Amino acid sequence: MARTNSGKWVARAAATGGGRTYRGQRPVNWYAALVIIVVLGVASVVFANYEYRHPAAAANKVQPTKGTTWYAGLAFYVCGAQLPSVPSNAASTTSKQSFYTTGDGVITVAPKTTAVAGDNAVLGKFVSGYPGMAIGTTAIKVPSATTATTTTTTTTAAKGKSSTKSTTYKNGDTCPAGTPDAGKKGKVQVVYWANALAAKGKAVTVQGDPSELKFTQNQLITVGFVPAGTTLPKPNGTVVKALLGATTGTATTTTTAPTASSTTTTTASATTTTAAGTTTTTTAAGTTTTTSTTAAKPSQ
Repeated sequence: MARTNSGKWVARAAATGGGRTYRGQRPVNWYAALVIIVVLGVASVVFANYEYRHPAAAANKVQPTKGTTWYAGLAFYVCGAQLPSVPSNAASTTSKQSFYTTGDGVITVAPKTTAVAGDNAVLGKFVSGYPGMAIGTTAIKVPSATTATTTTTTTTAAKGKSSTKSTTYKNGDTCPAGTPDAGKKGKVQVVYWANALAAKGKAVTVQGDPSELKFTQNQLITVGFVPAGTTLPKPNGTVVKALLGATTGTATTTTTAPTASSTTTTTASATTTTAAGTTTTTTAAGTTTTTSTTAAKPSQ
């Protein structure tokens, strides 16, 4: 019986992978790996919570950072034609402005605080600081005093500034008479090009919010209200030229040539003295010859 019981114990030990001594050993490596996993998990949760509670700090790690100056081109394309660039909203001093335009179709992107830097440097920051302007998924409001073909609304700017007239275009509205797409229903579209040299633009999807479009250096943006299926073009050459000029520090000015005027030049006149008191002045061919005669002084 004793030998039989001993044989059963050996068989049971072999089935469990070892004897009592082996089973008594602690799996140190397994516990160490478990501790490392727990520590990394807790650290990642703490870091994610910090990033969530401090978005400004996270934004400062992404371009454009505070103190950076970028430029982007903006155009409004409505019912088949590009509208004139919106007027300047730059203050007398721009030291405190992070996003503004000087009226040439170029937006200056110069974050003054970390709160508007990095991923927070978006189109909506410029729009919110421009009186009478709005860009959304279903409607846009364009500051302009020249688009009188549609109903205009007057938006009162901040105290100390003049009011701004603007025109609102909503999805489903009909393009007004006098425009290339007159009579057709339009919808809001926003397309952007990563830089001035990019050949193909990328549309902001209907589900996306155009105001959340992040600025990039030398970016081009076209905000449009056009019939469905229309491909929005890049901002025109005037805007592109102004954008490149701002980036390179080369000012662009429009010079009007003076009105052409005719100038008549005559050759040196020849003076011939004939009789006393008579002078004949002869000019170039084709001009008038004038003869002046003075009576001689009588002798005493």
